[in-house]
Amino acid sequence: MRKCFIITLIAAITFVFVSFTRQEQKLSAARLRTIYSQSPDKWPAPTIDDGVEWAELAILPESPLEKHKDSLKHIIELGKIIFFDARLSGSGKISCATCHQPELSWTDGKEKSIGHEGALNKRNSPTILNSWGYKKLFWDGRSNSLEDQAFAPINSESEMHGEMPELPRKLRKIKGYAPLFDSAFGDPAINPHRITEAIAVFERTIVSRKSKFDEFLTGNKKAISNNELRGLHLFRTKAKCMNCHNGPLFSDNQFHNAGFSGTDKGYYQVSHKDEDMGKFKTPSLRDVMKTGPWMHDGNQADMLIILDKFNKAETVTNLDKLITPLGLTGQEKKDLLAFLKAISASPPDFIKPVLPQ
Repeated sequence: MRKCFIITLIAAITFVFVSFTRQEQKLSAARLRTIYSQSPDKWPAPTIDDGVEWAELAILPESPLEKHKDSLKHIIELGKIIFFDARLSGSGKISCATCHQPELSWTDGKEKSIGHEGALNKRNSPTILNSWGYKKLFWDGRSNSLEDQAFAPINSESEMHGEMPELPRKLRKIKGYAPLFDSAFGDPAINPHRITEAIAVFERTIVSRKSKFDEFLTGNKKAISNNELRGLHLFRTKAKCMNCHNGPLFSDNQFHNAGFSGTDKGYYQVSHKDEDMGKFKTPSLRDVMKTGPWMHDGNQADMLIILDKFNKAETVTNLDKLITPLGLTGQEKKDLLAFLKAISASPPDFIKPVLPQ
C-alpha cells in the first residue's frame, strides 16, 4: 500500500513538474515571439566573444548576378551545360554535377566524394549553393575565386582526371559547342579561360530557396514554431553560434579548428602558419539539414551528435578559443536543431540541360 502511494505521489509530482515546465516554455516562447517580431536591429544583442567581427542574421540575399541574368544568359546556359558534361573528365563518366547534384541541394550525399575509377577523395563534397558568398573556396581555402576553383577538380588525378590544356581540343570535336561559345562570347573560340568563366558564372546563379526563417524575417511571424523560435534565441545567445555563423549566409568567411580536424592539416596547407593547423572554412548553415553528412571529412551523420560535441568542447590540439563548453540542456539542443531545420529549405527546382552533340 505504502509502495503504491509513493509511486502515485511520484507520478503526480512528475506530472505537475512537466506541466509547469511546458507552461514556462510557452510563456518563454511568447516573450521571445514579441521580441523577435521586431526588426532585427531591435533584437537583443547576441553573445559574441571579444574581437569577433559579426553581422546580424538577415534574409537570404540575391545572387550578385540576378540583375544581369538577361545579359549573361548565354554564358549561364553554356556554363550549365559544361557543368553537367561528363566528357570533361578523363574517363568520360564524371562531371561537376556528379559531386554537386541539384536534387541533393548541390551535394552528393556521400561521406567523401568518389572520383576517377572509384577513387575515394579525402574530403566531403560541399554544396555550391550561395558559393558566390565565399571569399575563399574549398575546405582549406586554396582558391580565391570560382573561376580558379573550377580548374582544380578537372585537373585532379583523383577527381575528374582531366587536363585543362587538352579540354578545349576535346570540346572543339563536339560540333554543338562552337555555336554555344559563339553565343556566349561573340565568337566560337574555346579556351580554358572561357570554360572556367562559364562554369563560374553559372555557379553564381545557384541560390538557396527562401527558408521558414526568411519568411519570418519578411513579416510572417507564425512561420516558425515555438521550438524554432527558442532555437533562434539560443543560436544568438547561449549557444554562441554567431561567433562563427553570422550574417545572411550564416558564415563568417573565416577558418577555425572546431575539434573535428583529425590528421587533416586544413588551412595550414595553404597558409603554412602553425596557428592554422587543423582549421577549415566556416560553412554556411543555410540548408544545412539538407546537405549532410557534415564536416570536411563527412564523418558526422547526426546533427545532434555534432551539437553535443560543441556543447562539451572536448580539448584537442589547437582548438579555436571560440569553442568552449556551452552547458546546453537536452531540450535546448533539440530547440537548436529545430532552428537549423528552419533555415534549411528544400532544393530549388532545376531542369538539367541537354548536352550538345
